[in-house]
Amino acid sequence: MASGLILIVDDDQPFAETLKKILATSGYSAVVVDNGEDALSTVSVDPNAFALAILDIRLGEEDGLDVLAALRKEFEDLPAIMVTGFGTVKTAVDAMHLGAFDFLEKPFSRERLLTAVERALERYRLLSENRLLKSQLDATRDYSIMNTQNPLFIKALEMARQVSPTDATVLLTGETGTGKERVANFIFENSSRKNGPFIRINGAALSEHLLEAQLFGHRKGAFTGATESRKGLFEEAGGGTIFLDEIGDISPAFQVKLLRVIQEHEYLPVGDTIPRHTDARIITATNRDLKEAVRGGFFREDLFYRLSVFAIDLPPLRKRPEDIPLLSSVFIERANKRLGKAVRGLSIDSFELLKSYTWPGNVRELENVIERAVILASGEWLRPVDFHIPGQNIAQAASFQPDGAGPLLSLAQVEKLHIASVLKRQRWGKSASARILGISRKTLDRKISEFGLDKEEAGQ
Repeated sequence: MASGLILIVDDDQPFAETLKKILATSGYSAVVVDNGEDALSTVSVDPNAFALAILDIRLGEEDGLDVLAALRKEFEDLPAIMVTGFGTVKTAVDAMHLGAFDFLEKPFSRERLLTAVERALERYRLLSENRLLKSQLDATRDYSIMNTQNPLFIKALEMARQVSPTDATVLLTGETGTGKERVANFIFENSSRKNGPFIRINGAALSEHLLEAQLFGHRKGAFTGATESRKGLFEEAGGGTIFLDEIGDISPAFQVKLLRVIQEHEYLPVGDTIPRHTDARIITATNRDLKEAVRGGFFREDLFYRLSVFAIDLPPLRKRPEDIPLLSSVFIERANKRLGKAVRGLSIDSFELLKSYTWPGNVRELENVIERAVILASGEWLRPVDFHIPGQNIAQAASFQPDGAGPLLSLAQVEKLHIASVLKRQRWGKSASARILGISRKTLDRKISEFGLDKEEAGQ
């Protein structure tokens, strides 16, 4: 997975977008510009964000080598890969002398591109003391565990980072599976309490009385079965943090007692008459709309205001589409290690499938879907057939009708489907397929590479 953005500089927009899509299927995020001036200004906005540049030798009236020289002058440690459809030995040598990391001549395969990118990014990672990487790690080291490029989620993480050193009570809101527990742990790990305990308890999983006994402890004989006194989690968490999940589901009676803990740092063990003090920090989370719960009389208004002094809302995955390749790459790597597999990434069709889904289970659902797909995968790339997503079927795209009766597709999607259909009907005979399509065999090879087609995806 990339440790930063990839800048694509190419005035051939369809080709640039194809590069961007291929990179996305392997977990890389890219930005496309079509000239040298925009390339320099884009990197200048945040040099720490970029880990690699891919430049075309010919950029309209500009010479890509001049753009390379300008980039190297301003950002000397940014690796660059040069791309050309008119390669010569002299051009390649000139590019290398200017500091290009690699040189790709069109048409090149998907594997050749990804290998060059992986090697260039490895070099970027190994230059640990250079200005760009050091700055990026200092600023976003903690964010890397969340694998995001989404502005909303980055803002949430920045808020979490700012509140971490304090002892403020934090309320995390967001749908199920958005990562509330991970953010709570993030806050804990970046606090002065990180050497203390981190205790999680689910407010919806326990009855009111059991929840009270768990958190506050109880005296011997306080209730049937209490054969001995027990410490509560607030005492166990001394010097550390308690994460109270599903806070919106606790009973009104317990809400009063929790309010006292937050305000006075005191609680009363079940069956006891002497209050106890706690210095545990409290982080709470809910997937409910607490404002609506207050209006409905299900949640105390005074507790809501105490909890929401520092509230952080985590966006659902459907509002973080740019994070799907990043997260998928991480989950594929984890699944590979657990299952002993060697899946390299997503096919382009799989990437489109994952982007089209609304992910009601959010990041947690994505991880489960990816793991199942890795288990089923028979090749290096995850294909749509490997995925089981409710209500989704990438094969629907094949129902495209020129008269408009089928789903609306982009021109690139229509082109890919038509090429795949011809290849299938010609039993993957490239020469015959090229004649039917009215293109050269070389162009067909390039299209197959651009679209990531193989015999299995074409139906062979």
